[in-house]
Amino acid sequence: MTKISCTLESNRVEELDQLLTELKPLILSHISKSSEPGASLGKNVSPQELLKCVPLETPRTGYGTKRVYEVFEQVLENSVVTWHPGFLDKLYASTNPIGVVADILLSLLNTNSHVYTVSPILTLIEKKVSHSYAELFGFNGKFAGGLTFPGGSWSNITSLHMARSILYPQTKTHGNADHRFVIFTSEHSHYSLEKAAILAGMGSGSVIKVQVDANGCMDVEDLNNQVQLAKSKGFTPLYVNATAGTTVLGSFDPLEEISAIAKANNMWFHVDGSWGGNVIFSETYRHKLKGSHLADSLTVNPHKLLGVPTTCSFLLVPDDRTFQTANSLSAPYLFHNTHADDSFYDLADGTMGCGRRPDALKLYMSWMYYGSRGYEERINHAYELASYFANKVAQDKRRFKLISSNPPPALQVCFFFNKNGDFDDDEVNTQTTRKIANQLYNSGRFLVDYTPASGVDGGEFLRVVFNSPIVTSDHVDELYEAIVASAI
Repeated sequence: MTKISCTLESNRVEELDQLLTELKPLILSHISKSSEPGASLGKNVSPQELLKCVPLETPRTGYGTKRVYEVFEQVLENSVVTWHPGFLDKLYASTNPIGVVADILLSLLNTNSHVYTVSPILTLIEKKVSHSYAELFGFNGKFAGGLTFPGGSWSNITSLHMARSILYPQTKTHGNADHRFVIFTSEHSHYSLEKAAILAGMGSGSVIKVQVDANGCMDVEDLNNQVQLAKSKGFTPLYVNATAGTTVLGSFDPLEEISAIAKANNMWFHVDGSWGGNVIFSETYRHKLKGSHLADSLTVNPHKLLGVPTTCSFLLVPDDRTFQTANSLSAPYLFHNTHADDSFYDLADGTMGCGRRPDALKLYMSWMYYGSRGYEERINHAYELASYFANKVAQDKRRFKLISSNPPPALQVCFFFNKNGDFDDDEVNTQTTRKIANQLYNSGRFLVDYTPASGVDGGEFLRVVFNSPIVTSDHVDELYEAIVASAI
């Protein structure tokens, strides 16, 4: 019989060695140059312009190793350099050496953490790191833990689905039926809560937005009033979301007070700590999460505040068996449960999906590398920088108008700038804000964001996020001077 064979990967060891050898200098150069004086964090170019400059193709006959270096270099040259200290735009920054190594290891293994059989050690790592993580938030039971999901939005979406399945088990087979479910979240919460309601078949109209106070925190009195009003109209209060670190202002909702209202009305209490949850590692700032132990579920993203490679999001719960209760179906062709004791090891059986990248490894290796003390140092440093910049802005009342409280509740500083100190015209404020952000980006030195916010008058304002440990007070001073020099 003729042997059936293929030559496609017959030299894969040699090919990998060649590729890594060629690309290593390019990788290291990308990182080292990002911190050099005068380094650019990327080009401010439109999609149309970029398409003209960069020929993209999907060839019928592949080039093998010949074009890899060229494409690699092309991607690096046309990407935002998150390793640059001027990258102050989003709620994440670059990863770090151990993050790169962890991602390489995951790509090398190229396995799926849906069942224990094909991901034995990775399953145990996810169980271990989830349990340790959950304990930080006060989930101290034997089964405290969690699972990873592809981003904070999916962690939040899953929490709503679990709330409905646990509190109203019949919905798992019969849907919402006669229930007119409503959920509650603040005006400053993340949009994923509305998307969760849509996916759950409840519609975005089922999301009741609760007012916030002057600091952007949920108004608990309004929450209670909204819950009672919904009940009087025949709705079923299902779920309340508290945010620990809102996207714009970084506000932390009062968890203990919200929990009391949730429990009194038989609602699931979820905490979206995607951004601010990781301040739990800091003895100085963990008080912001007082009451986290009262939550039924909690989202937290290591890929934001901890510098773990994107994406890495955990949904933590007091008892991880609720994942199976809420999400499991009988799928014996996949979930054999041959290793079952009083826990579960086929992790996808606790989700609404199947394929899962073992993202927990990235947090595990990072935690092993830096330790809790390293994370604490990172968080405290970022808070110190945010306060430093907020003070500079607050002191220059002639040209700046600080929107954030001082010190800021999280690591972003929000403000208006006008060289004449005139902030009365919303449209002018918005145009000025956008021009400054665009000018900073064009300089290649800084990338910052801008946004409006519910309850904040004056139009769009600048938002600067301090996250990376390589950012120093010198960089903050340079940013301040660059804004002042914009003279718009």
